[in-house]
Amino acid sequence: MKRKSKATLGAALLMGAMSLGSTAAAAPCLEVVLTGVQGGPPVFRGQAGSGTLVRYGTEENKCSDVFLQFDTGRGTTQQLSKLGVPAGKLTAVFFSHVHSDHSEGLPDLMQLRWHFGSAGPKVDMVCGDDVTTPKGYTMSCRSFGENIGAALIASGEMAQRLAENPKRLPGGPADLLNIKTFSAGDEPQIVWEKGDVTVSAIKSRHVAGHASYRVDTPAGSVVIGGDAGNDKPAPPRDSSTSAQVEKLAQGADVVVHSVIHPIMGPDGASGFPPPIYYRQSTATDLGAMSKRAGVKHLMLTHHIPPLGAPRQGPYPVSKTGLTAEDYVDAVRQSGYEGDVVIGPDLTKLRLVAN
Repeated sequence: MKRKSKATLGAALLMGAMSLGSTAAAAPCLEVVLTGVQGGPPVFRGQAGSGTLVRYGTEENKCSDVFLQFDTGRGTTQQLSKLGVPAGKLTAVFFSHVHSDHSEGLPDLMQLRWHFGSAGPKVDMVCGDDVTTPKGYTMSCRSFGENIGAALIASGEMAQRLAENPKRLPGGPADLLNIKTFSAGDEPQIVWEKGDVTVSAIKSRHVAGHASYRVDTPAGSVVIGGDAGNDKPAPPRDSSTSAQVEKLAQGADVVVHSVIHPIMGPDGASGFPPPIYYRQSTATDLGAMSKRAGVKHLMLTHHIPPLGAPRQGPYPVSKTGLTAEDYVDAVRQSGYEGDVVIGPDLTKLRLVAN
């Protein structure tokens, strides 16, 4: 018998709190918001680029003590504004990697913060150390942060803004970043702490310098996998998912992870490039990983293909595209019985401590 899905679909997806137990007015709470679910560089119906907001606090202040943004795809600033989180409220920004669809929203976000908040405070920018690839080029999150205002400086735009208000920082938005890099390894390591909130990171495979993160709080824990995939770039292999992410996810309450549907595989008719397909994690394998790790909630993001999209960029899917149920069914094939969360931009999940 086919098991009925527990996924909640649509714009109202999980807007209510999902409690871990009885609550009190000042109980710690953790809220996870998918600020952008677009899979890769294409755009479908205005979806924002990849990003996840993790906010922590108490029920009394609506989880508003700490605001952590993981990846900043296009439109992140606009998405945060819909949540009532202005650029100046972010505590820290973390990057899984510097692919444009995960990072191009940072210049916009920091330019706005510089424009109206040059007095600070600075925002921590956390990412992996520079990595030089076998082909000789270097993936550098640090350089990206240090040069986010370069085009505006070169064009004279920033000089004009400084002429209007000399109190703004002369180096532009990069002056408001406190860049913190780490050397990612195969074991989790703490890379950021503030009060009751701890963020750990682990090396994961996608492109050079990719890292995945885990946030631990008294209200619960969440793992952000980014675009992580298996260390083996192609079959034969046991799974498409990352062994390092699985290690990070042991006992976690929530895993947020990019997903690709098996319909895009080489056996299908989409023509999707096999090397790109193989470096993503499939819905079914993510379910199996979550089952092994004891994860309660699996949140699917960076959807390839987007919900309802007839194409993934130039690659055909079907006339009507895939539904959320199609993704959930693919997850359930693994035997995972936990909560599966898939929906549009700004899909939310809230955990409240006992």
